[in-house]
Amino acid sequence: MARVNNVTDTSAAPPSPTPRRRRWLVGLAIVAAAVVIFVLVFQWNWLRGPVERVVSAKTGREFHLGYLDVKLGRTTTVRGNRLSLANAAWSKRGPMAELNSAEIDVELWPLLRGKVRLPEIRLDHPTVLLEAGDDTHPGNWVFDQDDGDGTMPRLGRLLVNNGRLQYIDAANRSNVDVAINSLAPPSSDQRAAPIGIDGKGRWKGYPFTLKGNTASPLELSQSEHPFRIDLRGSAGATRTHVRGTLTNPFQFQVFDLQMALSGQDMQDLYPLTGVAMPSTPPYKLDGHLRRNGQLWRYEKFTGTAGDSDLSGTAEVDLRNKRPFLRADLASKRLDFDDLAGFVGAPPKTGANESANAEQKKQAAQLAASARVLPSTPYDLSKLRAMDAQVRWRAQRINAPSWPLDDMDASLTLKDGLLQLDPLNFGVAGGDIRSTIRMDARNEVITTQLKAGLRGIRLDQLFPDTALAKQASGAIGGEFDLRGRGNSIGAMLGTADGTIGVGMGRGHVGNLIMELAGLDIAESLKYLVTKDRQIPVRCIFGDFGVQDGLMQSRALAFDSTDTIIIGEGSISLKDETLDLLLRPRPKDRSILSLRSPLRIGGSFKDPTFRPDFKALGLRGALAVGLGMIAPPAALLATFEPGPGKDSDCGGSWRCKSLQLIDIALLVLDHRLDQIADGNHALHAAVVDYRQMPEASIGHQLHAALHRIRRRHCHHLGTHDVGNAGGR
Repeated sequence: MARVNNVTDTSAAPPSPTPRRRRWLVGLAIVAAAVVIFVLVFQWNWLRGPVERVVSAKTGREFHLGYLDVKLGRTTTVRGNRLSLANAAWSKRGPMAELNSAEIDVELWPLLRGKVRLPEIRLDHPTVLLEAGDDTHPGNWVFDQDDGDGTMPRLGRLLVNNGRLQYIDAANRSNVDVAINSLAPPSSDQRAAPIGIDGKGRWKGYPFTLKGNTASPLELSQSEHPFRIDLRGSAGATRTHVRGTLTNPFQFQVFDLQMALSGQDMQDLYPLTGVAMPSTPPYKLDGHLRRNGQLWRYEKFTGTAGDSDLSGTAEVDLRNKRPFLRADLASKRLDFDDLAGFVGAPPKTGANESANAEQKKQAAQLAASARVLPSTPYDLSKLRAMDAQVRWRAQRINAPSWPLDDMDASLTLKDGLLQLDPLNFGVAGGDIRSTIRMDARNEVITTQLKAGLRGIRLDQLFPDTALAKQASGAIGGEFDLRGRGNSIGAMLGTADGTIGVGMGRGHVGNLIMELAGLDIAESLKYLVTKDRQIPVRCIFGDFGVQDGLMQSRALAFDSTDTIIIGEGSISLKDETLDLLLRPRPKDRSILSLRSPLRIGGSFKDPTFRPDFKALGLRGALAVGLGMIAPPAALLATFEPGPGKDSDCGGSWRCKSLQLIDIALLVLDHRLDQIADGNHALHAAVVDYRQMPEASIGHQLHAALHRIRRRHCHHLGTHDVGNAGGR
């Protein structure tokens, strides 16, 4: 029987999965399939709503996003279109910002580490509206909500296509519309393309333009990198060119710029900047503009104003209620008529003179007017709008009509009180030292002027005339005036005070009459003798001023052969002259040959004519003898010459004015006026009355000799013998 061997198969089959493991595998497969399906069907636009809510919460403004898309990668690109951000709740205008589309590149791996890096941002047709608020609302760029911890992302390149920035400030009449476009980078190593700017509109009511370029706004994220700008702008007739860097443009608190500034009149800067300036001719300046917080500084500027050069440093401090201007100015050559705006007058407008159209119009009106003194009122609002401390020094002054040498002025303005102390001019080898105080704290300005004249050389006073070779002597004087009014004309028209000028020893020729022109010379030739040099012993004029009327108190010209006594008034209110100059020849041969001179008319059109009616000395020759000598204060300003005493003192009064006036009073039969109460002269009057008429000339001479001996007994023998004569 056959034998069968049974062999057992020992190879094991794979174990069947347990139920738990089988469930995990099925779940993983489902998740993988879901991810694939999610990737295939997911729309990033589904996140639009959450993004809108986040931005709205951050800004406190409603935010809309029309479409959202993301392209994943190492550098992920986020795309959006039809974006808009609502305006502030108080605004009645449309959205604050709108964009057709925006693309932002984001580096993915730094983002996973919490760092935001944006290599490039591309904006198409962005429109931004910046709107200033009123007193109760800030600008619309101030958001209600917290905008984060202030950490800025790292930005790379910004490209703007057809951007628009509009700024509106209704309260200040400003509306500016600026077109913005990216420019090609100027160099290959400069990733951020600069921005081109071209704007127009109105700034504080003035037509406004702005053109130029700035660095890419993305550089604003790196405050350690200066932000470069190069912009040209205009507002009305004012032009500016600003170039340089901003250290921290986000705060706009610190910068260093080069700024050129030009215009037709510096007073146009007041509505633009709040800094009150006087009227000036056309100007052009260039200097460094710096800012440190509330302190603005325009330093080391140079340029011109009118026909004058101007340089220096000026700063404006805005920390207090009113702006405070501090300036240190200098001029190597100052054209005097460029200062006309300080007194409310236009500069000269002739050939080779600088003036704007408005100033030419004012000059034409002034030329057609019958008045000379400026009547343009000061702007009280400007005098009260700011405080100031200004020093201005000029090395040389160009003033064809006046021999001015230099100027040193210091102006202080505080709380509407303006003081010029000092206001000094070098004049004809001497100087005028003055102080002016203008109180504009009330509706009518009160002004006080004090001025002293010292050492003004007569031969230098009119350097281009024959007088320069025919005259010598030094003029001194004092002015002390107080007035009320809002213009120079009104101030002088109400003035009270004193005015006095005079000169000690010197000499003049009768060519001095040429100073006022041929017509005047024809009239004044009666006051002196031949065409020659005449030694001068004393000249002075002393006026009391009340309510704008200058009334003579002592007025005389005394030479060795003629004395001229004057009287009358000058109206600063009406700008009229009413003076009478009476010659008193000391030579018997010319005693009856000189006619008084009447000076009348207006400041603009004075008249000079002989007054033959006054030749008889009726009425006005009763000038009190005690009122003819100069006052002591005025006498102190005279310069008699080296090593000499002035002849304007008491001895001059005795030797000249008294004796000549007495003689003419006697001739006019006004005996009682000089005899009453004057015992020293009574005997001389008696002597005269006893003279025969036929010998009046000879006997008058004898009477004058007796008067000299009786009335001037305090003088020496030599002086007595020469009193009243040569």
